[in-house]
Amino acid sequence: MIARTQIQIRIRDLDILHDACKELGLTLQPDSDCRGYAGAFRKVAHVIRLKGPYDIAVEPSPAKDGTYCLTTEWRDGHVAKEVGTGFGRLLQTYGVHVTIREASLHGLRCTRQTRADGSILLLVVADSPGPATSSPTGKP
Repeated sequence: MIARTQIQIRIRDLDILHDACKELGLTLQPDSDCRGYAGAFRKVAHVIRLKGPYDIAVEPSPAKDGTYCLTTEWRDGHVAKEVGTGFGRLLQTYGVHVTIREASLHGLRCTRQTRADGSILLLVVADSPGPATSSPTGKP
C-alpha cells in the first residue's frame, strides 16, 4: 500500500540541511556574511552560499524552539532559480534527507524516485524477516 503524505518542513538539523545543500550543489557555511540586495552584507549564524548575487541566511528562530529560519532577497528570481520558489526545492530535499535518516535509524530502507514533475516518491519498507523458519514461533 502506498500512502501519500504532504509535510510542512521546519529546519531543525543543520547536518541534514548541509546534506540537502550538497545535493543541490550548494554549500552551508557557518558564521558568514550573507549577500543581499545592492551589495549589502550582514553577518549571520549560517549562510547557504548560492551561485547568483544573493545568499540565504539561516538563523535560529526567534521562537527559540530549536528551529531555524531562512531569509533571502527574492528580487529578480535569482534565488528561486537555485532553490525553488519559497525555498521549495531546498525544503523538499531537506525533507527527503530527514525521512531517509529517520528510516535508517529505525532499520527501514528507502527507495527514491524523482518524477517528471519534480515531485519525489519515497518508498519506505522494512527489510524482510528472512526465511520462514526465523519466525518467533519457529513455524513457517
